This record gives sequence, C-alpha cells and structure tokens, in this order.
Amino acid sequence: MRPNRYYDVIRIGPVQVGSYNNGRGQIRHAAACTAPKCGFSTDHGDRSAAELAARTHRCNA
Repeated sequence: MRPNRYYDVIRIGPVQVGSYNNGRGQIRHAAACTAPKCGFSTDHGDRSAAELAARTHRCNA
C-alpha cells in the first residue's frame, strides 16, 4: 500500500489541513496538529468539517 499523498494543504494555527485520495478512490480530508506531544488528528469526508476542526482545536501541549 502506498502512503497518502496530501494536496491542497493549508495551515490554521498549529493545525495542518490536507486532502488525499483513500484506497477506495474517495477524496478524504485530514486535520492534524503539528505541536509536539499533542496527538490531535481527525479524518473527514468534507473539507469544511476538517477546517472547522482545525479552527476549534485547542492544543493541550
């Protein structure tokens, strides 16, 4: 299985949001915090939901 290739990546604070194609040919959207020891990441079927998760994330680290 090849790794995910993210495109249309944006940064909202410490969170990066990117789109990728999964193994079933669907477009998925991920949001992940880049702060050390945070561990926040989500996967969504809708780009606006991933961006909302990034905007409302409060980092615990």
